[in-house]
Amino acid sequence: MSDEGPIRVTEQLTDDIDQGRFELYRDGDLIGWLYYTHLHPNRYALQHTEVEPSHQHQGVGDVLIQRVLDEIRSREGTITAICPFVVGYLSRTTAYADLVDTRHPGYSDRAAAEAALTETRG
Repeated sequence: MSDEGPIRVTEQLTDDIDQGRFELYRDGDLIGWLYYTHLHPNRYALQHTEVEPSHQHQGVGDVLIQRVLDEIRSREGTITAICPFVVGYLSRTTAYADLVDTRHPGYSDRAAAEAALTETRG
């Protein structure tokens, strides 16, 4: 029987201002990022979420979004939800409703966000 406890995972969220994205690192490896546009006075338009293929379907996207929203809250900022994944996350919880900018909320549901994304691509 081993005396070792559970394996501890270290996660760190960074803000790469030059690339306009929050990055989530796990044990030093970049595993996901969320592109944003920082608008004044302190609003973040959350544009697009990506997770490394080797980490997909493991809840990384939800962890990333939660960490980003907590960071924006700590900065006393607001958000405009453009990314369909962020919109979907927000539709499953009311914990971050106070962060949504009332004048510029973004999309109200994931289908609308995905439809808008399809229109801009095609």
